[in-house]
Amino acid sequence: MPANVYHFEYGDSSKLPVLFTHAFPLTHSMWNPQIEALDVGYRVVAYDMRGFGRSDTGNGQYMLEFMVDDLFGLMDHLRIERAVLCGLSMGGYITLRAAERALDRVRALVLADTRSEADSTEAKVKRANAIKTVQKHGVAMFGENFVQTAFAPTTLTENAGLVEATALAIRGNSVTGVCGALVAMASRTDTTAFLPEIKVPTLILVGEHDALTPPAASRAMAEKIPGSELHVIPGAGHLSNLENAPAFNRHLTEFLTRIQ
Repeated sequence: MPANVYHFEYGDSSKLPVLFTHAFPLTHSMWNPQIEALDVGYRVVAYDMRGFGRSDTGNGQYMLEFMVDDLFGLMDHLRIERAVLCGLSMGGYITLRAAERALDRVRALVLADTRSEADSTEAKVKRANAIKTVQKHGVAMFGENFVQTAFAPTTLTENAGLVEATALAIRGNSVTGVCGALVAMASRTDTTAFLPEIKVPTLILVGEHDALTPPAASRAMAEKIPGSELHVIPGAGHLSNLENAPAFNRHLTEFLTRIQ
């Protein structure tokens, strides 16, 4: 594989493969609610992208293209020719670019709390400032600030356990990995022009209160992807799969049932 990518595999290897790519700056464990929902009847794969969790960190000189290489490398390693690719946030950027590069390897797409546009100048400056913060104050402080922005206000006040667990997961990542991913996101290509060419079933999910990739961004993608379906997850922010797992899982399982 292009990088030493740590992965978990669940379910029946003869069934439809569903491959989960996690959000920045988390790990594959963010998909636990979905893994539990799909562990019967599917071949479920979740992995840590380079620089996160138990995957190799390397030199931190990341491009999103390298992360797409890792995704295809993992599929090759597992002998998966085509899969349902599910990505949230940065995982969605990787998923969309993978589809643009090799749509023949995609059985279906699940795009959650993400967007197709490349970073604006303002967003690039924010990434640069985030790198400075991580390098100066470490990952822990960055994680504490991140969860305050990522989660919906009701999650912050009513689900302190989830907020703390997420901050703890972020804390376990390295400065090199987090900064490398910020560079990769800032320099990623724009996949918007490719959206009308997507000819596979596509499910788009977004938290009602997502402040980082708001519902308007998901609606814009849905308008361009032929036959796609969009659902807004009530009461959720940017990490909709965690904040309202029952609603997220219901739409996901119904979608997968239809495409099998």
